[in-house]
Amino acid sequence: MLTINFSEFPELETKRLQLRRADVNDVNELFALRSDPNIMKYIPRPVATSHEEALEHFKMMDEKISNNEMINWAITLKDDSKMIGTIGYFRMKPEHYRAEIGYMLLPDFHGKGYVTEAIAEVVDYGFTKMGLHSIEAMIDPDNVASAKVLEKCDFVKEGHFKENEFYNGQFLDTVIYSKLNK
Repeated sequence: MLTINFSEFPELETKRLQLRRADVNDVNELFALRSDPNIMKYIPRPVATSHEEALEHFKMMDEKISNNEMINWAITLKDDSKMIGTIGYFRMKPEHYRAEIGYMLLPDFHGKGYVTEAIAEVVDYGFTKMGLHSIEAMIDPDNVASAKVLEKCDFVKEGHFKENEFYNGQFLDTVIYSKLNK
């Protein structure tokens, strides 16, 4: 079984981005992400209504990182430490050498290739440093932009699951993309 250890948090770097551990100083940006109905439209989670909720979410993530249950990076531009988004691995399945990748980006930074750049780096880290065999992404079938990004990053559509998640009183479809370590 895969051994996952984030006791030394890995900072990652791309041509334009710095991926670092989020901290309480990022709560305003985390709130901006999680309270934006357009960003949360494709994420079956409640929209944050207060900075306290964002802070609680941050604490939960921090605890799960400390327990090696997930890892989440703050995405920043190299010349500005202000968080513009998040990316990380959730629902890690060490027994299957598999993890789910997820990401969010503030609207001002959409369409500039930042998510594609961050995914490439995080996928490389997942395969080379964590020892993952496969990485999955679960998206809303209406999230065309995310599907395009995943395909650009060589993820393959594995399946479209009909009404397999229940959220907010309704059944939702999900589409699973994945990438194998070749």
